[in-house]
Amino acid sequence: MSEHFDVAVLGMGPGGEVAASRLIKAGKKVAVFERELIGGECAYWACIPSKTVLRPAEARTEVHKAAGVSGAEVDWEATSKYRDYMIRDLDDSAQVEGLKKQSATVIKDEARLTGPGRIQAGEREITAEHIIIATGSEAVIPPIEGIEEITAWTNRETYTTHDLPERVVIVGGSAVGVETATFLARFGAQVTLVHRGDRLLGREDPRVGELAHDYLAEAGVDIRLNASAAKAHRNGEDSVITLEDGNEVAGDVVIFGTGRKPRTDGLGFEDAGARLGEHGEVLIDEHARAGQNLWAIGDVTGVMPFTHVAKYQGRIAADAILGRAHAATYEGIPRVVFSDPEIAAAGLTTSQAEQRGIRTAATELDLANAIARPWTYEQDPRGHLGLLADKERKVLIGAWAIGPMAGEWIHQASLAIRAQLPLETLLDQVAQFPTYYEAYQTALEKLEV
Repeated sequence: MSEHFDVAVLGMGPGGEVAASRLIKAGKKVAVFERELIGGECAYWACIPSKTVLRPAEARTEVHKAAGVSGAEVDWEATSKYRDYMIRDLDDSAQVEGLKKQSATVIKDEARLTGPGRIQAGEREITAEHIIIATGSEAVIPPIEGIEEITAWTNRETYTTHDLPERVVIVGGSAVGVETATFLARFGAQVTLVHRGDRLLGREDPRVGELAHDYLAEAGVDIRLNASAAKAHRNGEDSVITLEDGNEVAGDVVIFGTGRKPRTDGLGFEDAGARLGEHGEVLIDEHARAGQNLWAIGDVTGVMPFTHVAKYQGRIAADAILGRAHAATYEGIPRVVFSDPEIAAAGLTTSQAEQRGIRTAATELDLANAIARPWTYEQDPRGHLGLLADKERKVLIGAWAIGPMAGEWIHQASLAIRAQLPLETLLDQVAQFPTYYEAYQTALEKLEV
């Protein structure tokens, strides 16, 4: 006999958690399904552990660069212990109990859709008026010849390990590769980063990739651009990658940051009315609707696969179910790489703007030559800011920043882009002195629009 609910949420990562919580508070009878841990990839194997282990080395850099302070060193044993605390020792029992106290029905099993409004999870049959798909994504390891011979890691092994490898090969130069290289190099590992593109962080403006390259090289990372992994083999204790040009790179482990794919295989989403895209993603409209009373949020949609976007879509879907629908907009959403220093961006790149036929004005600042805050923050200060404006509409459409805490102060640009604030309004703002926010004012005054 089946059980009936107002809403069923498949997958309890951050997006699923936001949607379920919003619906429960509105009085809906909610069932949640999670095959692994409540909190999902982000909480246990990605965002939280990675940012936790990146912080100590960042703090050491801050101490070394601040005037009159010395002595900071990293301690991996203490760092990994705190990391384990932050990921709850891979135990979600407290989260399960918390959801039950909120009156949710928690089903720890993989759910499969068997038709519109119908779900099978183990021996349980569930029906629901609305279903939210939030099954996330999974790391992709390319099918390289000999891959089974080497020690191949993804983010999961990397950010839960208790024993740091001494020599590492990282395949992939996107945000994951750059963050992972930063983490391991700062903890003393010998890191070789292999990237098939001609620059790091290919989704961003070329200048961002150039600066990221400089800072990683400064940290001791051996960066191989225009290099693709062709084969793999083991040589004694070494895991070896043969590149397409015939050169070889070796390490104790090979970490693949080569992308992720939506988790949709064999879960019956099409039987429930969903349409899948060419990469297996669930196609949605501006309200996160995937079909009749069927919704999808987060990585599984392939729309900006970031945790903060999943949480945003969780709000969008829940509000639509509750009868207060409002369209999602993805303009200006921030993108942050938690490297050292941080790299942040929002809005369009120059090439994206050109593809849309937008007439643009752009400017770049070396922060050390423009404002006072970098000098009060650190000796030999680091930092750059780039802005991109639409000449005709006189609004900001893109921005990037590299510097201490750039992930915090990029939100000034993010808000301006999302709200389409006129440049005239932005120019009239008054920034606290001395702060990194002042850089926006200086850069705006340089824009030739």
